[in-house]
Amino acid sequence: MLGSAGDLENDERTATVLAGLVATACGLRLPRGHQPPFRRLSVVFGDHSLLVTASAQKLFVVKRQNR
Repeated sequence: MLGSAGDLENDERTATVLAGLVATACGLRLPRGHQPPFRRLSVVFGDHSLLVTASAQKLFVVKRQNR
């Protein structure tokens, strides 16, 4: 983890779980080429969502309230 703020500040457990989820999703390669199978991954809970964006070997995570 390079940095964190807000509700996710110093949340190593969530970082580890999300990194594992992304690794699993990256293992699901589609036959259309060498591109990653996703650019953004959403984990939706009842009242909030975690939006994970993979870019340049880094993961960016944002927590958003659901409407």
